[in-house]
Amino acid sequence: MSTNRRGLLIILSSPSGAGKSTLAKRLMKWDATLKFSVSATTRAPREGEVDGVDYHFLDEAAFKSMVSSGDMLEHAQVFGNYYGSPAGPVRGTIEKGEDVLFDVDWQGAQQISNSSLRDHVLSIFVLPPSIAELRRRLESRGQDSNEVISSRMSKSWDEISHWDGYDYVLVNDDLDASFEKLKTIIASERLRRAQQPDLLNIVRELQAEFEEIEKS
Repeated sequence: MSTNRRGLLIILSSPSGAGKSTLAKRLMKWDATLKFSVSATTRAPREGEVDGVDYHFLDEAAFKSMVSSGDMLEHAQVFGNYYGSPAGPVRGTIEKGEDVLFDVDWQGAQQISNSSLRDHVLSIFVLPPSIAELRRRLESRGQDSNEVISSRMSKSWDEISHWDGYDYVLVNDDLDASFEKLKTIIASERLRRAQQPDLLNIVRELQAEFEEIEKS
């Protein structure tokens, strides 16, 4: 006797430098069935970007129409362009029993958690062990100027202050240990009752079998 399952909408959020992107990459290698959410945007494609792979490229009218009809799980305007997560592809993916990974900030996480697919959301916030360590990680990347690092640091507390809006919180003081905890969380959440649509039929079959035994 086995059950099918619905997929999860796995949300990872953190301040920049806490290790969210590294953990997301490890998750994708750990489970090849895991799908990364492809966002929609109204900005023009950059050289080499492929529609439906890098982004779903939409004009502003089409994007706003999807928002008004509830077909965007979350959306925001950034530097004059709109970005969002279309609900249709996500719904189709989780109905096939595959999970979708979202790398969004606390506002996006909140919108997804309040969407029509909220029953299948798993939200996880990644905290740094200290603010000093957060700065050290940003500086060790060697990718950003001091000005950019300062900007990221100034935004970090705004992100951290919303930690209590998530289902789980990981303090990423050790990347390997945090990844093991993350895998445990996902494995457990996949067994949630809401993720197993066949359970009711299985229980009914058990009841019918029990009643047959009682009759004999």
